[in-house]
Amino acid sequence: MEESAGMYSADAKTNESCENLTCYMVLEVLERKAIGPICLLAGSVTLMENALVLGVIATTVRLRQKPSYLFIGSLALADVFASCFFTTSFLDFHLLERRDGPTAYLFKLGGVTMAFTSSVGSLLLTALDRYLCIHQASSYKVLLTRRRALLSLLVLWCITIFISSWPLLGWRCPTELSPPCSRLFPYISQDYLTCWVTFILMLLALILVAYALILWKAHRHESSMTSLQGAADKGQARMRMDIRLARTFGLILLILVGSWLPVLSFMLVDVSITLTRTHQRAFAFCSTLCLLNSAVNPLLYALRCRELRQALRQSLQRLCDFGKCKTCNRNLNHTIHSTEENVSVVSRDEALTARTTQLDSIAEIVNNQSSYINSGPMDRV
Repeated sequence: MEESAGMYSADAKTNESCENLTCYMVLEVLERKAIGPICLLAGSVTLMENALVLGVIATTVRLRQKPSYLFIGSLALADVFASCFFTTSFLDFHLLERRDGPTAYLFKLGGVTMAFTSSVGSLLLTALDRYLCIHQASSYKVLLTRRRALLSLLVLWCITIFISSWPLLGWRCPTELSPPCSRLFPYISQDYLTCWVTFILMLLALILVAYALILWKAHRHESSMTSLQGAADKGQARMRMDIRLARTFGLILLILVGSWLPVLSFMLVDVSITLTRTHQRAFAFCSTLCLLNSAVNPLLYALRCRELRQALRQSLQRLCDFGKCKTCNRNLNHTIHSTEENVSVVSRDEALTARTTQLDSIAEIVNNQSSYINSGPMDRV
């Protein structure tokens, strides 16, 4: 009886702590001090980088007409949302320990889910765009028009918003915070978590396949060109170009997999077994890797494009010219204002001098007339 009573009291204490979301707020004081500045700095950098890329694409007509830059713009928009939603939600929950109700928490989590899902989906569209450009080079512009690119982006964002809103629409854990609910996210069902992880893994697998096919096609092309040319030095140069392409794609895939694999692994383990507080703390740190991936995306996909770099330089040049013109106009207005003041001062001095001269003349005339009146007749003769 005593043992059963003790187990009952322990279960009641656990349920009580989970009702207050305490069992999900697992970070210690030192861990909060360490992860708080990291998350805030990464979120700010991610927001500025992707907002800059998005602004350049939106203000450049030539870039807006090309499907490749529409996909990069969608990626930048998703990463902007990720920097805003993830940073505020993470700091609000783990550092400020705000205990929201189910609706408010699931609304915030839905924003984070939508942002990261759209980011991975935009990466897939970018990879498919490069695949079509390599494998269907002659008919690329016919296959992928601007209208089809916008339609694919519309479908992507509709799917991500729909999937992210499932917990808010009712697909949540039936037991609120008690098992078999997720130990990583409050109110989240393990079935929904399994569905979302499977969807993300499918997107990542398609990205890997697309880049693998691109490298295979590039290698075949370089090999055929080498056999046709028959020049060893030129062939070696072309193979070096092929190797550089493989290194670039290898770096992209390494960062992508390295950012997402730890988080997805913890989610799969959460579906299988009950996680401990140590696992929960490790997941909190690993989740910031997804934000770092959003910070690296502009450097890997946007700023490596020559046209976008040129548009960025032109935008910065116009901004500098505008600032210089504004400074010149301010200096010119100050000069004109000072000149007008000087002219007005000179005019006032001249008017005062003229008035003084006129008064002296009038006084001299009056004095002459007075002398004439006061003088006698003999004096006048």
